[in-house]
Amino acid sequence: MRRGLIKNVDELLEGYSGPERKLREDLLSSAEKAIRAVQPDELLRKKFRLKGNTLMVGDLKVELTDFDEVVVLGAGKATHVMCRYVEQLLGHRITRGLIIVPHSVVNDYISPNVKIRGGGHPVPDKEGYEAAKELVEIAQSTGPKSLVLVLISGGGSALMPLPAEPVTLEDKVEITKALLKSGATIDEMNLVRKHLSMVKGGWLARHLSKARTISLILSDVVGDKLEVIASGPTSPDPTKYADAVLVLKKYGLWGSSPLSIKVRLERGMGGELPETPKPDDVAFSKVHNVIIGSCSDACNAAFSALTRLGYNTIYLTHRLKGEARYVGQTLAKFILDVKLGRTMGSTALVLGGETTVTVKGKGVGGRNQELALSAAIELEGSKGCACLSIGTDGLDGPTDAAGAITDCWTLNKGRNAEYEARAFLEDNDSYTFLKRVSCLIFTGPTGTNVGDLVLLGRFKRP
Repeated sequence: MRRGLIKNVDELLEGYSGPERKLREDLLSSAEKAIRAVQPDELLRKKFRLKGNTLMVGDLKVELTDFDEVVVLGAGKATHVMCRYVEQLLGHRITRGLIIVPHSVVNDYISPNVKIRGGGHPVPDKEGYEAAKELVEIAQSTGPKSLVLVLISGGGSALMPLPAEPVTLEDKVEITKALLKSGATIDEMNLVRKHLSMVKGGWLARHLSKARTISLILSDVVGDKLEVIASGPTSPDPTKYADAVLVLKKYGLWGSSPLSIKVRLERGMGGELPETPKPDDVAFSKVHNVIIGSCSDACNAAFSALTRLGYNTIYLTHRLKGEARYVGQTLAKFILDVKLGRTMGSTALVLGGETTVTVKGKGVGGRNQELALSAAIELEGSKGCACLSIGTDGLDGPTDAAGAITDCWTLNKGRNAEYEARAFLEDNDSYTFLKRVSCLIFTGPTGTNVGDLVLLGRFKRP
């Protein structure tokens, strides 16, 4: 397989031979092809083009000569790569701008015209807060002759923190950490964050109401809901303050929430504060939101790759949700139960989406690692099967791993090291176990982010 994206391929294949080695190699190579297929430049090339002075964004055509300036704004894990492509296409036409990316990639691209600032992810920090303030100041300075390109990708919610009064950054950090551990879905997390923000939930569109705005959006959200991706800074928000309170109560967080958050949400429910901008708001009359790519693109690429390798491939869904450990267990049972007929060869399953983890233990891990470890427990003793689960952004949870690949030998390797898989899973410590048995996948930041990819394979014995 092509080397480069997955850095530790040799380690992941060590000790394997014959069909079992080929199965692991095929899953790894197909995952790499899928992530390469959703690189922002590959996706933008299809939907963002320039012909003379005419900018074509999907079916929309915009004459650049109608504007005095082109401004680039945005936030997310992939926006530096998006910005690079946009600047290569438009060149000197871009006059100014600012994007916010994770600290780890802030120097990966040096822009001639757009300021690139770093912020914290998945937990907001002071640097992201200061960058978000500057971004809003630029937005508010635009006018009728400004064309604003807003670049949005997953991670934008944490990277662009601008709490609304009386909420402080410290309180926003506290509630973010609590939500991350609670098992709340990304939809629910972002619902709460939108009602504590001056930029999310359509508020950025309000700040840009005088300008013509085109948002280029890379979706990491199940269902590609505009109002959820990066908390929908340029999208109408259908939710209300009362909905945010219900989420916090659902996960037992309302009582322990910081006082400033309770005050804001209660004032909002009482009509003392304006709701987030709704679809009929005039702020959206000059906004054009375009999704350039999503998890389905990665799944389609993985499906094609595995099919070309000779697998009878089943594309189950790109809307995968649920508690990671139970999803892994269920999918392992599924691949074990697939009936292989006399003429049927090896089989593969393709899924995409985003699972959740309810943190009850004290360990370290991520949803992809927890899914893969739970699958390994179910696969024990069943030769010829493997499960790969990976975050397309290259970072799974608060770890340096992208995900993991496991099989029927994973638990036995752990026992040889006096590690019991079930105990580590119960402590939410999948990272420690999987690192010990050399199952973790390392890529580093990939430059894209469309959610998670899960591949399972089973080869037919002669």
